[in-house]
Amino acid sequence: MSDQTPDRRPDTVVLDLDGTLVDSVYVHVCCWRAAFRDVGVDVASWRLHRAIGMGGDRLVAAVTNDSVESSVGDDIRARHAHHLDARFGDVGVLEGAEELLTALRDARVEIVLASSGERQLTDRLLDLVPGAGLVRSTLSGDEAESSKPAPDLLSASLERVEAHRSFAVGDTVWDAEAAHAAGIAFVGVLTGGTTEAELREAGAVAVHDGPASLAEHLDEVLAAVARAGEGADPPG
Repeated sequence: MSDQTPDRRPDTVVLDLDGTLVDSVYVHVCCWRAAFRDVGVDVASWRLHRAIGMGGDRLVAAVTNDSVESSVGDDIRARHAHHLDARFGDVGVLEGAEELLTALRDARVEIVLASSGERQLTDRLLDLVPGAGLVRSTLSGDEAESSKPAPDLLSASLERVEAHRSFAVGDTVWDAEAAHAAGIAFVGVLTGGTTEAELREAGAVAVHDGPASLAEHLDEVLAAVARAGEGADPPG
């Protein structure tokens, strides 16, 4: 990594969870669709998929309207949680998740995790990931003032550690927007079903198939982040 200078080398990464470490995106789509249909609202799967990654507090209005949110938003979220609990066995860890965590540890990059899900679900999903003990700090959506794509979740995560030059890894444009708003570089993975073109258009400095490829090419990724010069001190 000759093109990396010590003062520009990333020392902290903020990892997403759904679609980045665990294969849960399409399970979420099915569960949201079922939850909406429970209350008599039909939302197409493709529209739901486009919204996965933003906080559940935003998703209902984003795929329908403010009227649906105000009248049955909380009910839909509760039903989504119920359906997800019933289908939790369909969620699995993504190939290379453990290798990615180990590679980051070996590269002396501190690992923090920021998930839009609620704390109970975040912990339950993280339990599926071998090597999760390498994660230094975890923040869930209900612990931040505003959910993704707002930067609050990422910024609060970085405040918990002594990060100087950080970057984020995620699978959606909402992750990219949150990273940009937080002033840090973004690296995308394709394991959530968002295309490389969309992730790059949203500002990704690198895009890989998934955690396995990211682990294999981590030196290149860290160099790309350093070259981008977008790593920032955590908000103070």
